[in-house]
Amino acid sequence: MMKLFNLVMVLNSEKDKVLMLHRSKEPYLGLYNLLGGKIEPGEDHLESAYRELNEESGITKQDIHLLPFIDFKWHLLDMEMKVFIGKLNKEVKLIEEEHKLCWFDIHQNFFDMKRFAGEGNIGHMMEIYFQNSKVID
Repeated sequence: MMKLFNLVMVLNSEKDKVLMLHRSKEPYLGLYNLLGGKIEPGEDHLESAYRELNEESGITKQDIHLLPFIDFKWHLLDMEMKVFIGKLNKEVKLIEEEHKLCWFDIHQNFFDMKRFAGEGNIGHMMEIYFQNSKVID
């Protein structure tokens, strides 16, 4: 059975920072990653993204409108990941669950695999965002 995951790229209202968590366990222990997690049986991808976002940060559907952004599929691993993107529509008080949350300037080197999870995929996602940032309102 295909393993299904989601990631959420949360931008602040000025679209100059992205929310990340500092992984306190494997995979990617000690690295920064976007928020997200496993898709539960019976959940659709978007519903799961909102649930994970709320569990990990306290951000609700009223705080952000998520759009489908990028899909990844690793056939050899039987794994699929849907990436969503959204901009906060107001200031929010973050509520940390398990991992420390922090805002990063969007011009970081997200390709730095010693700091960021995903084997460079977060850098790739940020580059795609820069080329299409006007679609995120």
